[in-house]
Amino acid sequence: MPSDLLLRLQRDRDLPDRDWTTLLREGAPNLAALADQKRRAVYGNKVFIRGLIEFTNICKNDCLYCGIRRSNGTVTRYRLEEGQILSCCQKGYELGFRTFVLQGGEDAFWTDEKLCALVSRIKSAHPDCAVTLSVGERSRESYRALQNAGADRYLLRHETADNAHYRRLHPPAMDPKNRKRCLWDLKELGYQVGAGMMVGAPFQTVENLIADLRFLRELAPEMIGVGPFIHAPGTPLASYPDGSVALTLRLLSILRLLFPRVLLPATTALGTLSPEGQMDGLRAGANVLMPNLSPPLAKENYMLYENKRTEGTEEGKNLALLKKKVAAAGYRIVTDIGNAAGWEEKGQ
Repeated sequence: MPSDLLLRLQRDRDLPDRDWTTLLREGAPNLAALADQKRRAVYGNKVFIRGLIEFTNICKNDCLYCGIRRSNGTVTRYRLEEGQILSCCQKGYELGFRTFVLQGGEDAFWTDEKLCALVSRIKSAHPDCAVTLSVGERSRESYRALQNAGADRYLLRHETADNAHYRRLHPPAMDPKNRKRCLWDLKELGYQVGAGMMVGAPFQTVENLIADLRFLRELAPEMIGVGPFIHAPGTPLASYPDGSVALTLRLLSILRLLFPRVLLPATTALGTLSPEGQMDGLRAGANVLMPNLSPPLAKENYMLYENKRTEGTEEGKNLALLKKKVAAAGYRIVTDIGNAAGWEEKGQ
């Protein structure tokens, strides 16, 4: 029975495949309410904000679903200069942001030396802030150097835990084993690590999602990013339908029950497919929002998928409006570094 599934999920943190299938396809009564109750027990009604800076849309990779893939000739490429990035951080700091997320394609220009220097300058200017990086697959030595420069967190979606499914979404040069190696290296080095997957990606099955949940249970990341797949023009998978908002919300609730202390964003992709998607995400157990601090050039051209939401409450300058919207949903935005619950207890 559905209520029994939720009890067993919280107790055992796993279910037989048949029960996972039922929960993913049908949900359960009060699933979102129970997830919300769980997040309030750990985080109260706090919603942490991260200042997103999309600093380059140049990427060496050719992922079949991604709008900034190397072969997409319709993209206007850009790379922010260091001064522009530091300016974004300063403006965000004045607005109350205490975490900056540097997100970009795998751009060869940003060598370890240059990226370490950038991270160090951000930390020097804002020592009371966290720096999160989302710049793809790198060597263990690179991750260590970036950590020594001051990086606190690293986001790297595993995208799919099933190797065969991974290969249907990526070019032959990309290896799912290397993706997972990166995540384990980051964990072992002591980063706060973020993994995650697309919901409704092409060729995805319920069995794939079950494998994702079990991989996450093994990895035990501090952050999990899940959002619906949205097709991107100029890619081989542009004709595939977008993912389900309802299934994404169910997964957010399931993840909150599996990982009560996790940092769980209500993603921009949710807000792109549904006007209330991000607020519904909060009601389903999410506790992080990532307003965009990037300059207009970047917001207009960092198009991972079609019709990406790039205005309104996503912009840092409209933080007051976002606070009102979050308050109306029953939560409150806090200007806090926002570590995962219990992180300090680990002695990090």
